Amino acid sequence: MKYMKLHNTDLEISAVAMGCWGLAGDATWGPQDEAESIAAVRAALDAGINFFDTAEMYGDGLSERRLGRGLAKRRDRAVIASKFGPDHNADADLTAACERTLACLQTDYIDLYQIHWASRTVPLEETWDALWKLKDQGKIREIGVCNFGTGNLGDLLALGLPVTNQLPYSLLMRAIEFEILPCCVQEGIGVLCYSPLLLGILTGKYSCADEVPDGRARLRHFSTDRPQARHGEPGCEAETFAALARIREISEQLGRPMSDVALAWLLHQEGVVSVLSGIRNPDQARRNVAAAELTLGDDVLAMLDEATEPVKQALGPNPDLWQGANDSRFR
Repeated sequence: MKYMKLHNTDLEISAVAMGCWGLAGDATWGPQDEAESIAAVRAALDAGINFFDTAEMYGDGLSERRLGRGLAKRRDRAVIASKFGPDHNADADLTAACERTLACLQTDYIDLYQIHWASRTVPLEETWDALWKLKDQGKIREIGVCNFGTGNLGDLLALGLPVTNQLPYSLLMRAIEFEILPCCVQEGIGVLCYSPLLLGILTGKYSCADEVPDGRARLRHFSTDRPQARHGEPGCEAETFAALARIREISEQLGRPMSDVALAWLLHQEGVVSVLSGIRNPDQARRNVAAAELTLGDDVLAMLDEATEPVKQALGPNPDLWQGANDSRFR
């Protein structure tokens, strides 16, 4: 496993992290057994993954509780990141949310505490000041943000510098490359990639759009006629599955699973410090580690870029996975 020290911090994190949303089980991921969740956490640690990302919104604290149980007596080996929800950006609410997360995780500090979404009503300065109070109290070690576009980042940089920005980034969602990624690189903000396999679509398990279940076909890649879609856009199903076919060909030529190639591609991108891969069982933990060791040549990287460029252009600079440009939650 490769590790990277976050800029201006003492935190050294694994190149592949364990994304813990799926530990809660929900309509997107399906039911999740608690014993298997705990086993997945321990298998990830044993495989060399030391970075775990969760949030209070994942199952209303269930993901945090399961992660805490998995790390019991192993806390010193882990770097834990969590996030507070968009309704808790005010000072008092944020403080209370932090205390709940600490209790769920069975720990007395959070390594990286993140703003899940910038608030439209609570001044960013109030949220930032509240986070610094928690840092001064030793309850959090570092401060990060999630889903911050260039507008939110511009406002925040007038107050201070977050160590990370967690963003949706994958071979099939390259929207941050237009503006947000260059801004993060320029400012020295490490990028954490979520949905790196686009809800499992980049594993190659689906050969056509009709095979994708409605919970995952809410993505902007799919037709707005899908039952749970809310983006109001035409989607780009033809471009998406043409890209997947090409990625499959490239992966077969390399003799590696599509998921390894997709994760490795991200780790070759400037500014990326860790890829958050959803892990729900021990086998997934062991498999995902292999991607961190895969080196892709410049020719392979160029072929993957070319294969996914039509999807990038069709979706444009809006990084929101679910909402169209007119209603994007990114600012």
